[in-house]
Amino acid sequence: MRSFEQVLRQAQSLPAITAAVAAADDHEVLEAVLEAKERQIADFLLFGDEARIRDWAESRGLDLKDITVSHQPDPVIACRDAVRAVREGQADVVMKGMVQSSDFLRAILNKETGLRGKKVLSHVAVFEVPGYDRLIHVTDPALNLAPELKEKVQILENAIDLCHSLGLTEPRVAVLGAVEVINPNMPPTLDAAVLTQMNRRGQIRGAIIDGPFALDNAVSVASARHKKIDSPVGGKADVLLVPDIEAGNILYKSMVYFAKAKIGALVLGASVPVVLTSRADSHEAKLHSIALAVLEADRMR
Repeated sequence: MRSFEQVLRQAQSLPAITAAVAAADDHEVLEAVLEAKERQIADFLLFGDEARIRDWAESRGLDLKDITVSHQPDPVIACRDAVRAVREGQADVVMKGMVQSSDFLRAILNKETGLRGKKVLSHVAVFEVPGYDRLIHVTDPALNLAPELKEKVQILENAIDLCHSLGLTEPRVAVLGAVEVINPNMPPTLDAAVLTQMNRRGQIRGAIIDGPFALDNAVSVASARHKKIDSPVGGKADVLLVPDIEAGNILYKSMVYFAKAKIGALVLGASVPVVLTSRADSHEAKLHSIALAVLEADRMR
């Protein structure tokens, strides 16, 4: 899939999931929920301030019929309730609404009542960038501060899984740094070399991994050729693994504000897909994220 329109169409062709939305009393969240419902992508359980949810929907002439609304004005408790709905089999996906990410993730990571999986949780942002013929996946721009090598392996595996959900059987992964050569004084370049070799030895499967790459020669064929980089990933990367959260956050926001890219995002590594977008993201970004969750849930099934 090369665009979010294709992602949405594919999501519509799959069995609808049910998403439990924590702190759903936000107009961007509700617009995304109602459009996803209208497109028959997903059904929803909403946890939040019921009066605010219904007042907003009524003010916009939107119909909440067939959507369950559970009154819980405390956002922290709403997160716990949404996670419980997934654990009890009432929902397939959990989604963040108007609540702090730390409170939302705390409910997911709770050892006794949460949705912990076998891997580290990581954030994958998917971008449809004007002028590019493919979706670009950036990981991890939001959760892991300065991941070590063992964490980067799992972060990559999560991103590769999502690519498979989107029909990319062998995504090209560029491990990013400031330069495209191995420099002993720059740890991200050493990690890139190890991850590349692990891929070649079959320790990380399902993708073609290479690095280190500077950003230009990861996404520009002309730049890769100019620097004489002989790699199937050079200039053609589907996945960009950033070295730390600062680099990822800056790249993420550059894509949105400078490149005017369309976006969707998930947190992977839990027992179910987790829809986690910024509270400032548009309803379109939240809709795209719900569609991504439908595809990922289908793969996990």
